[in-house]
Amino acid sequence: MKEYTMTSGQQVVTVSDDISPEEWFEYVEENGWGDGLPTIPPTTEAVEKFITALRGEQPAFPPIPPRRVVPTMASLAANAVMAGCRPEHFTLVLAALRATLQPEFNLHGVLATTHPCTPMIIVNGPVRRTLDINGGPNCLGQGTRANAVTGRALHLILANIGGARPGTMDRATQGSPAKFTYCFGENEEESPWEPYHVRRGFAAADSVVTVVAAEPPHNINDHGSTSGDEIMTTIAGTMSEAGTNNLYLRGPHFLVLGPEHAATLARDGWTIPRIQEEAYYRSRVRLSRVSAGNRQYFETRGTEPREGYYYLSTSPDKIHILVAGGPGKHSAWIPSFGATEACSQALL
Repeated sequence: MKEYTMTSGQQVVTVSDDISPEEWFEYVEENGWGDGLPTIPPTTEAVEKFITALRGEQPAFPPIPPRRVVPTMASLAANAVMAGCRPEHFTLVLAALRATLQPEFNLHGVLATTHPCTPMIIVNGPVRRTLDINGGPNCLGQGTRANAVTGRALHLILANIGGARPGTMDRATQGSPAKFTYCFGENEEESPWEPYHVRRGFAAADSVVTVVAAEPPHNINDHGSTSGDEIMTTIAGTMSEAGTNNLYLRGPHFLVLGPEHAATLARDGWTIPRIQEEAYYRSRVRLSRVSAGNRQYFETRGTEPREGYYYLSTSPDKIHILVAGGPGKHSAWIPSFGATEACSQALL
């Protein structure tokens, strides 16, 4: 018989040694521990390898909302094993979890909302290369194990330990594919500006994760513009949406510039503060595009139009800007849940 660490606590489950991958898959789904995709059995041996691989002593974790269960390191490692992580990925997963547990992130609200948001993990610093985190071509898509398993492990932890399972605590009306995994690195090498984590106060040599409750990316396609000003017109036009949570909760949102768009903007003298300022004003939504019912609803939440426009955030610095992706004239706007903040955590 073989022992498996239960993903939601300290209990140990004993399963036959000769259980097939298909039987394990069914067993996990019957117990509500999975996400609909096959998982790796978290044997006691595998879990111990993950814990041994930690570089230093990890401070205790607080209770994870909404169940308020205090996780053991074994239960956290079991979820990382199930997600397909290697032991060296575990420190990154734990840093992402610590970031979501910062009060400003509003984890309980994020996990219980009907909005399709989910924790988005941005990775900066040397760990990108150490773990082969993709910040280049297709970095927001499939094909890179480290991206896929890191994001998936965090989601399994929040479901299995936190209790945010679809249909019970996770009340997302439709959800999104990003709820399986949402993790990528900044393309620091092709960015014409300081890395994102340095602008947030960390050293360039620090390995840092930033997590925010975000929607899937909204593509910005601009193959025709030849100047930074023209590209900003397209960017702001894409951001100017009447149906986004940012319109009435006005929280953080992200502009992820493709390297080609970033290079054109930098060539024409655009700095990060200037991009933020112009995107803030140019993306405002005219009052006539917002229904009368929504205007009344916004008012109950303290959001008033200014000079006939609604703004997507309270100030330009709520627009977070970084560079990611590969060749091609595409960028992405990523709205947030609104009632959240971008929270960063250095790897321990």
